[in-house]
Amino acid sequence: MKSKAFAIAGRVGLCIFLLSFFSACSDENTARAKQNVTVPVTAGTVQQKTIPVQLQAIGNVQPYSSVSVKTMIGGELIKANFKEGQDVKQGDLLFTIDPRPYEASLRQAEANLARDAAHVKQAQANLERSITQSKNAEVDEQRYETLLQKGVVAREQYDRFRTTSETLQATVRADRAALENAEAAVRADKAAIEYAKIQLGYCSIYSPLNGRTGNLMVQQGNVVKANDVSLVVINQITPIYVSFALPEQYLPEIKKYMAAGKLKVEVIIPSEGKQPEEGVITFVDNAVDSSTGTIRLKGTFANKENRLWPGQFVNVVLTLSTEPNAIVVPSQAVQTGQDGKYVFVVKPDRTVETRPVVVGTTYNNETLIQKGLNPGETVVTDGQLRLRPGTTVEVKTSLSTPSPASKGKTP
Repeated sequence: MKSKAFAIAGRVGLCIFLLSFFSACSDENTARAKQNVTVPVTAGTVQQKTIPVQLQAIGNVQPYSSVSVKTMIGGELIKANFKEGQDVKQGDLLFTIDPRPYEASLRQAEANLARDAAHVKQAQANLERSITQSKNAEVDEQRYETLLQKGVVAREQYDRFRTTSETLQATVRADRAALENAEAAVRADKAAIEYAKIQLGYCSIYSPLNGRTGNLMVQQGNVVKANDVSLVVINQITPIYVSFALPEQYLPEIKKYMAAGKLKVEVIIPSEGKQPEEGVITFVDNAVDSSTGTIRLKGTFANKENRLWPGQFVNVVLTLSTEPNAIVVPSQAVQTGQDGKYVFVVKPDRTVETRPVVVGTTYNNETLIQKGLNPGETVVTDGQLRLRPGTTVEVKTSLSTPSPASKGKTP
């Protein structure tokens, strides 16, 4: 019985060994078969060229100038001379306030001036007459004083002429004061006329700048008060500002490059597929925002096509400088693994190898390679999921990067 049991156990062990051997051979043959399969891929070329160094941010469009139009006087708004949302030019008539009360005030001031001017003429005539009479009386006084000293006339006669002279001198002083008062009244009337003209001028409200009108706050027929609510807000949008913030760590570079010349800034509208708007940096804030650690900048844009609108959010690209001899690959070639970034490099024998790389920034579908690749090498840009080191590939199409320098780099 024992010999029979040992024979059965031996046969079972032999079967297990044979199964394991053939299974291992099968796995090895399958791996070889997979390794010998040619995988179609798309590839691109590693290039070396000059690219700009750029910073990216989210910006907010702001009007170049904004004016809230208010009235300086009270009255009935009898006409709005524009439509909401209309473009207006500096000096265009916007609103008309009922001018009749102010025209009446002007006419009254002019009448007061005419009256007081007549008073001035009368006071001048009175003064001239009293001066003449005073001089004559003074001459008579002096003559009778001489005669009194010679004993020719009595003192009563002399005293009468002296009293007359002193009375006429007092009249001259009174007439001169009356003339000064009349002249002061004329000056006050002229000031009142100027004021009335200014008030009447406020009845017509003109645009202080070129811009676009917003919502009409007060409709025709309403009574408005001086310096109360805004009638309309006008925004100047040509040119226009784009405000954005960057981390303070870039401030030294920004100041350095601004000292060398104007910094170019581009704005990309996310909802449009058109070319970006181009402008220049015209403002750097005088302090870093301590709560966010950022510095505020503004770019000025011509905005001739009115693509930028106040309040709009846009993507901002600030160009600082250019980096020569940069090594770039199509961004699709860069993969992420457990050990970091890598690419599949196509070798001359059409097999691929994985190459770890150190990447920089990405712009315009190109990625800057700081370490790991050389110019002229071929990298796989599509089909990486079926690849492993040693896989044979067939490059169906070649995705080559543009030969001229791309628009840049964004730290």
